[in-house]
Amino acid sequence: MALILGIESSCDETAVAVIDGAGTTLAARIVAQRVASQDEEHRPYGGVVPEIAARAHAETLAPMVGAVLEEAGLTLEQMDAIAATAGPGLIGGVMVGLVTAKALAMAADKPLLAVNHLEGHALSARLAEPGLEFPYLLLLASGGHCQILEVRGLGRYRRLATTIDDALGEAFDKTAKILGLGFPGGPAVERLAREGDAKAVPLPRPLLGSAEPHFSFAGLKSAVMRARDVGLHKPEDIAASFQQAAIDCVIDRTRRAMAAAGPVTALVVAGGVAANASLRGALIALAEEAGLPLVAPPPKLCTDNAAMIGWAGAERFAAGLTDPLDTVARPRWPLDPDAEPVRGAGVKA
Repeated sequence: MALILGIESSCDETAVAVIDGAGTTLAARIVAQRVASQDEEHRPYGGVVPEIAARAHAETLAPMVGAVLEEAGLTLEQMDAIAATAGPGLIGGVMVGLVTAKALAMAADKPLLAVNHLEGHALSARLAEPGLEFPYLLLLASGGHCQILEVRGLGRYRRLATTIDDALGEAFDKTAKILGLGFPGGPAVERLAREGDAKAVPLPRPLLGSAEPHFSFAGLKSAVMRARDVGLHKPEDIAASFQQAAIDCVIDRTRRAMAAAGPVTALVVAGGVAANASLRGALIALAEEAGLPLVAPPPKLCTDNAAMIGWAGAERFAAGLTDPLDTVARPRWPLDPDAEPVRGAGVKA
């Protein structure tokens, strides 16, 4: 294992980290890291504007690399490789990070590691829990993705479930927008839900009980809008009822996927929505029901960050996997490219 400089720029966080692949604890593995949020830039628009995000990455990334190396007390020449998100994500931002990594790799004569952002999330559990062994079952829930996969090994993934419309994080963000809670939406919904009654508003549980373990959240989002428009329910009750309905769907779908999976060492949850405390509590109960541990990275490793990209790069580097400098940025990059299309699903699946 080695010292890896990691870069993440797939959406609206600019992040850089130095990872020590030989570290035996989380604290030892993350030598230094920084994340610059773009919340203020995007807040007036109620969501991420790709052009603004790419420009902010371009302005922030180079000085952040210098600051993180200085914090680590290391130089670029001491890195063993440069890792960067090469997709999937907002293509402008992905290009900024990947081109920066290529320039650094060329300048220092270091190998390039083009990391799949989703693999970064998938392996973040192994960054946080050094003892976690393959294979494990992964619930990957973020603003752009909602999938359940068997993580069989580095680069070896079997997709068991995906969303046929909205991702879970997207549903949280849209609910926040419907309720006028501002941006970022997911944490705002979670905060408001603590003040509400989760049984106050009758909301649907899309695909609950269906044979295939796929997700659907578009109908739930539409039901939230209708509940708001009726004007009979308090916002906190709508938020709490939405969150509970979403969690009920996730638990039912994950239980169904667990039945279809092979033997696994753990149930893992990763991605931005994995920071939701109520969801974590429900998943702990589900894992206990199945006789498995639940592994959930710390919240700071659930949202987009460069530590997970650096760690994925470290695992790839240890396996002898590096990438050419003409590697291209990819707006879409499935972990299981051989998975069959899901009936009724769009390109997000």
